Amino acid sequence: MPEILIVYYSRTGNVAQLARLVARGVEEVPGMRARLRSVPPVAPVTATATPPVPEEGAPYATLDDLRECAGVILGSPTRFGNMAAPLKHFIDSTGAEWASGTLVGKPAAAFTSTSTMHGGQESTLLTMLLPLLHHGALIVGLPFTEAALNSTTTGGTPYGASHVTGTNADRALSEDSRVLARTLGRRVATIAAKLAS
Repeated sequence: MPEILIVYYSRTGNVAQLARLVARGVEEVPGMRARLRSVPPVAPVTATATPPVPEEGAPYATLDDLRECAGVILGSPTRFGNMAAPLKHFIDSTGAEWASGTLVGKPAAAFTSTSTMHGGQESTLLTMLLPLLHHGALIVGLPFTEAALNSTTTGGTPYGASHVTGTNADRALSEDSRVLARTLGRRVATIAAKLAS
């Protein structure tokens, strides 16, 4: 069964929650399955090593996951308008996959969360989409035909799904954010299914 790879980094759990909703959207498409993978945190102390298997949550992504997927969706919290370092570190390890064209022609998308409404959602999504363009992936966004994109006051952009967590990272996902996350997963999976046939 074709799988859509969802690779994310989550520090407070909000991006992980979005990832699960994106996965639900993927699995709403007949014949498609979601493969949830996280990335480990990075540390400025090079002697610190993360265990090869996380203590909780999704397993860590491997380069094999990229090779085996029919599409990929990246998720990260915002760090000064940019993706978080752990996700960037994973992407930076994909040089051989770039050279061999592993993601060429595969649909791809992104999602994020920010503490504030003007915390850099769109620029963060773009930082995740740029490497996907270099990989030759087919970028999938959220069109304004999605009603929730026109009514949301809590996140969601044409560049991908998003959520405003609040400065204490405790704001629950709105119904609009939930709908848009599922829609993003469903759109990527639908395009992957069409490409496969």
